[in-house]
Amino acid sequence: MRNPLPRRSPHRAPAGDNRLGAVLVSPTVLVLVLVIGYPIIAAIAQSFFGAPGFDEKTGFVSDTEPFVGLRNFTDIFGPAGDRFWNALENTSFFAVTTVALETVLGVTMALVMNHALRGRGIVRASILIPWAIPTVVSGLLWRWIFDSQGVANAVLGTHILWSADGFAAQASVIIADVWKTAPFIGLLVLAGLQMIPEEVYEAARIDGANAWRRFTALTLPLVKPALLVAVLFRLLDALRMFDLPYVLVGPRKPSVETLSMLAQQEAANVRYGAAAAYAVILFLYVFAVAFVFIGLLGANVFDDEARPEKEPRRVRRSRRAEVPVGVAV
Repeated sequence: MRNPLPRRSPHRAPAGDNRLGAVLVSPTVLVLVLVIGYPIIAAIAQSFFGAPGFDEKTGFVSDTEPFVGLRNFTDIFGPAGDRFWNALENTSFFAVTTVALETVLGVTMALVMNHALRGRGIVRASILIPWAIPTVVSGLLWRWIFDSQGVANAVLGTHILWSADGFAAQASVIIADVWKTAPFIGLLVLAGLQMIPEEVYEAARIDGANAWRRFTALTLPLVKPALLVAVLFRLLDALRMFDLPYVLVGPRKPSVETLSMLAQQEAANVRYGAAAAYAVILFLYVFAVAFVFIGLLGANVFDDEARPEKEPRRVRRSRRAEVPVGVAV
């Protein structure tokens, strides 16, 4: 006797469910295409045009933007691209330095907020206040602190010109950014710590593990997914840094000028093609960093667990042997 019901893979959804899922997701996809896809395509198209002005071919002044092809990109990587390489170096330096410091401080804040102590709610609120302050307001606050007659010089007993160009300006940006965004990492890590059962730590204490051993062998591995997400978000955000150094130190300062500030300067000077070229390069840089980060740290870009794995030949043979006689497979 043959089985009248067709055999269906447990991992494969019916065609009707796939169509329903596509219909439900289509509004979100449309919004993402309009909000993300269209600006990227527009920036790439704009990067192929130059600034309006004197036309070398006709000898007249033109109000239209001439098509220059890849000239905006070749000028960036050419002999006149020293400003670009300086901005790229500053962007990478700020991203690596601030994210590293914020990770250490954020994990420390999360451990403090997760500890059962009196007044824990007040401690959590006070730690998260810097992250809730708008970046422009934070920049103005730290600009007052780092003034030549401000609190920083009064406490240190020095007369450092923090808002001038140089390493002092870089240090002021790093301090202000770490103060503001370290609570963000602490908040995400705290969410991961809340998911760890207390019985795990009790078992480790019974086995004789000290505090450092429990932190390295239990806390870090269990909180790793939340920590990686927090570090990735902060890394991508730091690569796009603009408002904090712009408000705290000011524009056209070589020591703190980032790629975003450089693109804004070109757009302010009505050189939209060059500004679009800088924006496209920044987009590719951020995308490459995110791709490498996800690949090196083992995070799954696609949900591999949802894919049906191919069964070994021995498993398939054993399953066939378990089928009763007379039932077709």
